[in-house]
Amino acid sequence: MAQMKRYFERHGVTHEFDDYKALSISPVHIHRSKADHKRAIFILGGELATLMSRDDPIFEETPAHMRDSLNSVIKLMGNN
Repeated sequence: MAQMKRYFERHGVTHEFDDYKALSISPVHIHRSKADHKRAIFILGGELATLMSRDDPIFEETPAHMRDSLNSVIKLMGNN
């Protein structure tokens, strides 16, 4: 999901990740708790899902493997 976030940021979508950025956490922050990381994953997943649901040309250009990965994450989040 962090790679997807970076992909969108490289394509000019930056303000959509404000909630995730407010957590000041990234996958490499090993000193943070598992609960902090889990919360960050859910927030980032929600923000990515919102982005992908929009009718915008940039999302149509998103590589298929990223769309497939995000759809898998959304399904997993729905099961928890």
